[in-house]
Amino acid sequence: MNRRTLCSLALAVLLAPALVPAAFAAEKFMDLSGPWIFSLDARDAGLAERWFSRLPPAESAAVIRLPGSMAENRQGRDVSPETAWTGGIVDKSWFTSPAYAAYRVPGNVKVPFWLNPVKHYVGPAWYQREVTIPGEWKGRRIALFLERAHWRTRVWLDDAEIGTCDSLSVPHVYDLGTAVDPGRHRLTIRVDNRLLDVDVGVNAHSVSDHTQTNWNGLAGRIGLQAGSPLFIEEVRIFPDTAGRRVRAVVTIGNSTGRLQSGNVILSARLLNTANAQERPPFYSRFSAPAGRSSVELVYPLGPDAPLWDEFAPSVFELTAGLRGLVSGLEDEQTVRFGLRDFKAAGTRFTVNGRPVFLRGTLECCIFPLTGYPAASVDEWKRIYGVLKAHGLNHMRFHSWCPPEAAFAAADEMGIYLYVECAAWTTVGDGKPVDAWLYKESERIVQAYGNHPSFCMMSYGNEPGGEASGRYLADFVNYWKNKDSRRLYTGAAGWPALPENDFHVTPEPRIQRWGEGLNSIINKQAPQTLFDFRETIAKYDKPAVGHEIGQWCVYPNFKEIAKYTGVLKAKNFEIFRDTLEAAGMGPLAADFLAASGKLQALCYKADIEAALRTPGFAGFELLDLHDFPGQGTALVGVLDPFWEEKGYITPEEFRRFCAPTVPLLRLAKMVFLDSEEFFAAAEAAHFGPAPLIKATPQWTVVNARGQAVRQGTLPVRDIPI
Repeated sequence: MNRRTLCSLALAVLLAPALVPAAFAAEKFMDLSGPWIFSLDARDAGLAERWFSRLPPAESAAVIRLPGSMAENRQGRDVSPETAWTGGIVDKSWFTSPAYAAYRVPGNVKVPFWLNPVKHYVGPAWYQREVTIPGEWKGRRIALFLERAHWRTRVWLDDAEIGTCDSLSVPHVYDLGTAVDPGRHRLTIRVDNRLLDVDVGVNAHSVSDHTQTNWNGLAGRIGLQAGSPLFIEEVRIFPDTAGRRVRAVVTIGNSTGRLQSGNVILSARLLNTANAQERPPFYSRFSAPAGRSSVELVYPLGPDAPLWDEFAPSVFELTAGLRGLVSGLEDEQTVRFGLRDFKAAGTRFTVNGRPVFLRGTLECCIFPLTGYPAASVDEWKRIYGVLKAHGLNHMRFHSWCPPEAAFAAADEMGIYLYVECAAWTTVGDGKPVDAWLYKESERIVQAYGNHPSFCMMSYGNEPGGEASGRYLADFVNYWKNKDSRRLYTGAAGWPALPENDFHVTPEPRIQRWGEGLNSIINKQAPQTLFDFRETIAKYDKPAVGHEIGQWCVYPNFKEIAKYTGVLKAKNFEIFRDTLEAAGMGPLAADFLAASGKLQALCYKADIEAALRTPGFAGFELLDLHDFPGQGTALVGVLDPFWEEKGYITPEEFRRFCAPTVPLLRLAKMVFLDSEEFFAAAEAAHFGPAPLIKATPQWTVVNARGQAVRQGTLPVRDIPI
């Protein structure tokens, strides 16, 4: 998509640069993927020694391929017991214990607790190459586009510094201006993955080695784009579902230095139909002074314009064209949107006025092959396809924000997304991260705010700090007043602020934190009479179960062979070797199957209790797939690759997690043959429409699958 984000610029007068559209005219975009000259800067001497003005020292120079990370190019330091992870220093006492003696194999260090990177490096690194500006780009506005950098970048063209950017969530885009001469130039990018002054939290999944790794490099698309000095900086789309129209706010950038005027042209088409239905174009005059200005237009889509939701994810593509009166002053930007209202109604969420129940999971930036998130729409469609196969409709991005591709795929597949501003830290005490979070949230909304799948946002995860409540309340109010296209909460986990649109709370679960043997699942005999109505009764807004489940399973040692990229499952090797040393290696598959079946039953109990709870808004699992960090948390029915482990299928999971789930309230689950069986049947139904004249049927089967009793309940309508 062609969206804009603003980096800090060192030049005197520069406007916010243009992000790169999904499709490029060959003469307007120069792909810079391929080999770059690369140098580590472990001494942090590159700035003082002006590495941007020359090639780096021969002893530290190498050739690296971009897009990619240092680890993918096998650059960095070897992992050792002294390796300091971003997520904390490994407990070195383990390496002096007798248990470690077996693993002291040169070149094969096995560090416990989480996945091992093939290389590790924290600090600045330099990337440099020559670029040749075509003659036809003379006088054009040229921008450098870096789709995903990790994380601070600083850019020079020849000896001129262009600027810096420190976003963890959106593309870094640099305006090189209109005065770049055609011919050869030296382009230098310094990437620094240290936390430095902005402490987003060492465990935040935007930076932590627990999941994506604190990688150094540039991922996604990299290139130079040429455009008009009169350009569209941003298009924000505000849907009006009742009126079947949108309000489009078009921000115009004018770097010509004088007043320009002309026409803004809007046109839209409905994408996911056989003929991509076109809507009539809409014209409006504009007058743009030098700098930045905005034009607002109301664009009708017609009374038949479909709405967007999980069952019918109708996506529109809107193209805003800019035509100045002077020849050559023209630009175009295309964005996607949907007609969608995501609201809070009492303690429920609604989508376009219809109640919805969030059946969600976390995504903690777990990409074991690359160590950084996918920028491919196809890969995100694969992930969301797995979610839907398991009956889920929602994903929360824990302390990070995904690339454009994740939003685009969710738009097309009808997934409700909850995005966080890349932090899991202390807030409200006046440190630089407080101001940075406002900047980062602005950048996230500017880059991804039109996507109908982008339904919820918060600062991040589980905040600390004595003043965090006031800070987060102000943060929520700021965004509620600024942009009503989604709902806001201060943070995931806590606090339940009066200002929140919704709460994310860890309480509604069958094994609450710290309960031990006093929980529902441990203290009580198996039964299904319970639900969470007492827990959520204190809330007058939607409450979502925070990171429910966390039911661990035994390692699947066959999974080790899947780690063919930058992360290796050395933790699994330790577990396997320990089991074999105890003479129980042949039992590994049995341990996996037994613990997996128990895990599935626990998730079933958690999810069905949530579905039985009147007025409950939904849950977010930790996790549908394994979380490989924080002590190797094998909490998923799927592995980190979103693949099955062999003890429950998606079809079996959907029996208790789906838009429509039949439920049975039982006082107990074990009966004597002399007892009568009593149960109350219920239905949790959050489909696209009520079920009219439904005929519920029941069957009791024996261990051989034979029906021993069956019957039909009275015909009735089942509402949403």
